[in-house]
Amino acid sequence: MSSLPVVVAGAGPTGLMCALALGRQGIPVILLESEPALTHDLRAGTFHPPTLEMMTPYGITARMHESGLRVRQWQIRDLSGEFVAQFDLGLIADVTPYPYRLHLEQHRLTPIQLDILRRETGADVRFGHQLTGFVQHADRVDVEVMADGKAEVIAAAWLIGADGGRSTVRKILGVEFEGFTWPEQFVVASTQYDYAQHGFAMNSYISDPVNWAAVFKMPHDGPPGIWRVVFPGAPELSDEALLAPEAIEPAMQIILPRSSPYEIRYKSVYRVHQRVAQTFRAGRVLIAGDAAHLNNPMGGLGLNSGIHDAINLADKLGRVWRREADEALLDLYVRQRRSATVEQVQAMSIRNKRLLEERDPKVQRERLTELIATAGDPARARKYLLESSMIAGLARANEVS
Repeated sequence: MSSLPVVVAGAGPTGLMCALALGRQGIPVILLESEPALTHDLRAGTFHPPTLEMMTPYGITARMHESGLRVRQWQIRDLSGEFVAQFDLGLIADVTPYPYRLHLEQHRLTPIQLDILRRETGADVRFGHQLTGFVQHADRVDVEVMADGKAEVIAAAWLIGADGGRSTVRKILGVEFEGFTWPEQFVVASTQYDYAQHGFAMNSYISDPVNWAAVFKMPHDGPPGIWRVVFPGAPELSDEALLAPEAIEPAMQIILPRSSPYEIRYKSVYRVHQRVAQTFRAGRVLIAGDAAHLNNPMGGLGLNSGIHDAINLADKLGRVWRREADEALLDLYVRQRRSATVEQVQAMSIRNKRLLEERDPKVQRERLTELIATAGDPARARKYLLESSMIAGLARANEVS
């Protein structure tokens, strides 16, 4: 058994989950976060059934339900509302105790994780600590850290990079981040206007070659909640131009026309990438979550797959740390999670986005008609839901040896 700690870089959902899952095994953990406190991320916020199941033993899921919204039905529709395919996750209630999506902002998840981590483990959580480098040895990895202008070296048994899409850990490793960046920018605008009165489910995707969108209801500060709308922005425009009222309001009116202007509570813009690291491991250094893979938000797969990475990795690394298993077990983590990323997360999120932005009106109507038929057939809908909820793909990935 090693006496050295595992160092986790990044206190986002994946890093916190890694630290908690390792700490629960009695493994010493040092969690490094360059920011002075948890970040306030407004993007992610959809949790699928298997993710809720994975977090249940840690007490996270129960606390998420205190303010999260249970979304049993979700839709794919066209801009006119003429074609609406509505899926009911109740059809898979026999395979999961959570036959719904749970909507909860990411910035409400991380405080729950951090609270449980501090109360139930001996993890050493260090905010304001920037990982600046590392040197690998046969029996350890020396992690170089900067805090308050002072340099420090931490001797660790293993290092996990869960430090986001711009991962310092991945860059130092020199691991290729293969993939592409979508040409358009993604604009997010939040309003308290109630889309439900117009037939929208709390999770709705709008198919249109130009004005596609995703509409989600989030709990916000409590009832009545807030509706988050995601739509494309021209790549040549600046953030300031995309977020100007004269740009936001017309886009919102196209998605759902109304007689008065929308009151926008929050707005932001970001670029979206589809990338997967060539490998998730190099020696005693591993990567997970956004550090290992990025995808567009259609389907709510990114945050969930990061949690899946963390649970898979912590189980295997715990056995290796205790010397119950050979280090080769960590290569199984790479095979399983990279397989899930490429075959499920990347493929599904790309397919979802291209479905929404189909430019041929005839093809668009054919696809929506087919989805309506699928939603109306319990057997076909069940199969579709097992895939879209990540249950089927996760089972396939876990069978990888």
